[in-house]
Amino acid sequence: MTNIRLNDAQLVLLSAAARREDGSLLPPPPSLAEDQPRMTKAIEQLLKKGLVAEQPGAAKDAMWREHDDVRYGVVISDAGRAAINVGEDGGADASTPPTAEPTTPRQTKRAMLIEVLKQEGGASIAEIAAAMSWLPHTTHAALTGLRKAGMTLDSEKVDGTRRYRIVEPA
Repeated sequence: MTNIRLNDAQLVLLSAAARREDGSLLPPPPSLAEDQPRMTKAIEQLLKKGLVAEQPGAAKDAMWREHDDVRYGVVISDAGRAAINVGEDGGADASTPPTAEPTTPRQTKRAMLIEVLKQEGGASIAEIAAAMSWLPHTTHAALTGLRKAGMTLDSEKVDGTRRYRIVEPA
């Protein structure tokens, strides 16, 4: 698979085209048919990336544009099929082996902060800042964000240092 970044609309259009015998992007799937500007932008970007190509002689319902009484459609290219890892027959490309290990979910900063705050005894601002590679004011803001999100934080002074921890609901 190539390293081309595709947004949701582009993926929907390419996937639908790969399933069609003629490879046409149009008519669009129902999820994009209602949002004409989004669909148009997605197709323009796919044309720039070379993942689709214009083709003269399109049917009226598959027409992308018209010039000098010639209707042009848009069809998925080989590069477009490679970008979504689909072969000519519409199935998964056998040349790309499946990954052996499942991918792990991305660890967010918020999840890491919650993990630090759930430790026994909690953590001080300095400890959180060090663990997260943040400045103290960023750490304070993150704690405020957790409170605004509905989490209950407890703080207590231990040996002159304020320690914060998440209080689990009973």
